[in-house]
Amino acid sequence: MTASCLSAPDVITLNQNGKLYKPFSFDHAKHIQIIKECSDCHHHTTGTLVTDPNCAKCHSNSSPTKVVSCKGCHSAKPFSPESLAAKSENKQRFHLDVMGIKGAMHENCLGCHEKKGAGPTGCQDCHPRTASGNAFYDADKKGKAGHAKAE
Repeated sequence: MTASCLSAPDVITLNQNGKLYKPFSFDHAKHIQIIKECSDCHHHTTGTLVTDPNCAKCHSNSSPTKVVSCKGCHSAKPFSPESLAAKSENKQRFHLDVMGIKGAMHENCLGCHEKKGAGPTGCQDCHPRTASGNAFYDADKKGKAGHAKAE
């Protein structure tokens, strides 16, 4: 286990600004005990070498970044004008395909839970809906709203 794992918070609150789903607690300490290797989730940001093959194409000799959080690489709004302008300004057009934080977390978390056959895999297993979320999805069932309008 790396030193940065030892200094990581035990519990992390995710989805703090959610409109359709409530914030939820992520038991970081429990996951560290089960997985034991930070880079399984955090790629190369925890003091290990680059492990993600998509990143390693260009960053195999790069130093690990100092940011451990998912949002250090994955934006909440990856295709917003601000995100695209920042990538363009920094000549990082090749990073346009980096998925947003919601996609990265769902792929990483759900993928691991399904692979190990343990852990929640349903939307509300991790984060229950807000009143707005219930209204939105109830209206959607009646054909009055669509998922595209939720964001």
